[in-house]
Amino acid sequence: MNKKFNNDKFAKTIAIMLFAIVMVILLTGCSVGEKKIKLFAVEQPRAKLNIDKPTPLQMEKIRWIIITSANAEEVFAKLEKEGIDPVLFGLTDKDYEIIAKNFAQIRAKLKESNEILDKYKKYYESDSKSDSKQQ
Repeated sequence: MNKKFNNDKFAKTIAIMLFAIVMVILLTGCSVGEKKIKLFAVEQPRAKLNIDKPTPLQMEKIRWIIITSANAEEVFAKLEKEGIDPVLFGLTDKDYEIIAKNFAQIRAKLKESNEILDKYKKYYESDSKSDSKQQ
């Protein structure tokens, strides 16, 4: 009986060792025939931007009428004579200055946007070889 117990123990040990060897072979077998992949970058030419410059706005003419306390009746009578319903939208001199500042900011932002667009066009549509020489 003791001999049979040793044979069973020996068989289990052999089975565990065979299992371990098979597992090692299976796990390392995938990496033995591994091929190395070489990556390289292919430089693509920059696509041209198909963006036109914004056209200037065609603003409608506004007729400004300056109304003061001295000429109010005269201006209203003249407007009624021309068939225009006299409606008053008033600004103080300070409010008019604020409007002027706001329009100046709008013009500056439009100029900035046009400059950015020009830079993008220059970047995308310039020759990449001449750009690399400049840097």
